[in-house]
Amino acid sequence: MKELVGKIAELYAAFEKDAKAQVENGNKAAGTRARKVSLEIEKAMKAFRKASLDAAR
Repeated sequence: MKELVGKIAELYAAFEKDAKAQVENGNKAAGTRARKVSLEIEKAMKAFRKASLDAAR
C-alpha cells in the first residue's frame, strides 16, 4: 500500500503543476495534461480504497 500512496502523491504533484500552469498562464496543453492525470488519480484512489478495505479486514 505504501507504493500506492507514493504513486498517488506523484500523480497529484504532476496534476498540481499542470493545473497551476493552466490557471496562472493560460497554458492549454498543461490543462490537457492535468485532465489526463486527474483520471489516473481517480483510478489510483479507487485502487487505494480497495486495498485499504482489504487491509482493514
